[in-house]
Amino acid sequence: MLQDYDLEIDRIVEEINTANAKKVCIQLPDGLKPFASKIVSELKTKTNAEIFLWAASNYGACDIPFYLDKFEFDLLVNLGHAMFKR
Repeated sequence: MLQDYDLEIDRIVEEINTANAKKVCIQLPDGLKPFASKIVSELKTKTNAEIFLWAASNYGACDIPFYLDKFEFDLLVNLGHAMFKR
C-alpha cells in the first residue's frame, strides 16, 4: 500500500545529504503513520542522519510542531502536506 504514495524518498535523502543534516525530524499525517517505521528505516539506511518521528497529530501544511527549536533539529521534513505558495 505504501507504493500507492509518491513520498519522494530519494528527494528527501538528497536534501538530507546536501544539507549534511545530522538530526532530522519527520512529520507525517495520521494516514501515513502506519508506515512510519518503514519510512524512517529507509531514510536511516540511505543517510548518515539520526531520524526522529514527530508522533503528535498534525492538521495540514501550516501545522509546524511546537518546541522544535528545543530539540535542535537540522531539518524538518513534512510529508503529505500541500506546498506553500509564496
